[in-house]
Amino acid sequence: MTRARPRLLLADESGRVFDHPELEAAVAWGDEWRQVEGPLAALPAGAALAALPGWQPVGWDPAGRRFVLVDELVAFGRRVRPRAVGAVLPPGWTRSALPAGRRSIVAPTLPQWAYTAAALVRGGVAVAAVRTERRRHWDPRRFSTADLAGRVEAALARSPGNGVLLQLSVCARKYRCFTAQNVFYERDEGALPASNRCNARCVGCISEQPPGGPPASHARMARAPLWEELAEIGGRHLSSARGRVMVSFGQGCEGEPLTQAVAIERAVRAMRLATPRGSLNINTNGSLPGALGRLFRAGVDAVRVSLNSASRELYEAYYLPQGYGLPDVARSLRVARRAGAYVALNLLTFPGVTDREGEVEALCELVARHRVDQLQTRPLAIDPLQYLEVARDRGAGGRPLGLPEALRRLRRAAPWLRIGNFARGLGER
Repeated sequence: MTRARPRLLLADESGRVFDHPELEAAVAWGDEWRQVEGPLAALPAGAALAALPGWQPVGWDPAGRRFVLVDELVAFGRRVRPRAVGAVLPPGWTRSALPAGRRSIVAPTLPQWAYTAAALVRGGVAVAAVRTERRRHWDPRRFSTADLAGRVEAALARSPGNGVLLQLSVCARKYRCFTAQNVFYERDEGALPASNRCNARCVGCISEQPPGGPPASHARMARAPLWEELAEIGGRHLSSARGRVMVSFGQGCEGEPLTQAVAIERAVRAMRLATPRGSLNINTNGSLPGALGRLFRAGVDAVRVSLNSASRELYEAYYLPQGYGLPDVARSLRVARRAGAYVALNLLTFPGVTDREGEVEALCELVARHRVDQLQTRPLAIDPLQYLEVARDRGAGGRPLGLPEALRRLRRAAPWLRIGNFARGLGER
């Protein structure tokens, strides 16, 4: 961590990043600009800076004690109309603040990344983020290696026409999905995409957006796979993979896996007949408690339920659920607890919203009531203003506490709770 005075970062029209000669960095919690509070973290390995098209940067003037909107300045020997700059973090980090800026009327909706406040300090670029996972098997340097293409081709030759493997080959090479790549590396948690449809219409869905929305960062799989395809790839991974062996239904390239519960149930039973090794996990919105119960009885032993809020109004404004609601999600947590499954929440975090005092209290109550085992923080990948429109005047209110304080309160409310970013294998629970 570093406590050097942070300088404002900007980008010119070509994306070249530079620092402001006078202004300090500012950050945003929701739609509120703030001075930098607390230490920043050095830019992690695997992170990248991103210019925000159509966003004017905002800095802090220490002499005038005010925030300043930078619409023009001289840089590189010419007059520049700068853009705000943020960072995109690698897995294992949770952002604590957003880039401070103002979007112009004609600016496009930003691509779906979790934009994080960044600044220049003595020693380099720093970000407003906290390290929430230190396990090294998800180190970005272990992925997208030179031998990946050969591994993918060898696997496709071994199982020609398998729809699951074809989808994973796209996810591994085009989207660089770590859990998809693990199937080809034969290690740790392997992805098993299972569904091409969803019963939610999430505002920030990364695989399907309405006309006029931002480009989806992933293309949803074209068809739901057959149970035999799931069983072949999943069973092989469980039987031969090294490390923290696990397969997980429910990935970014698909819809909601519980809508394909019948196929998943048959695949799980076949996998468990083939091998007792490893864990079977499902990543889900928790919309169908009855279907989830069937999967636990078949052999699924872990679940990760995604939500952005424990407040019904805010949850449903973002998820736009079709035929279910937050009470059904709570019922799924009860079903999981009764089944003896390992229960994790995938919390979509957003500074200035997730950390409101009322939101934190509601989340603490949910975690304690269902005795959730793990909280996985996941910075919400969305244009900040798009989510603020959803969250404005919705959910539990109160002053924002900051995400580090919100996590501290969760730990106090549930001392057994693990907070991190990745699923736990059988030997880590």
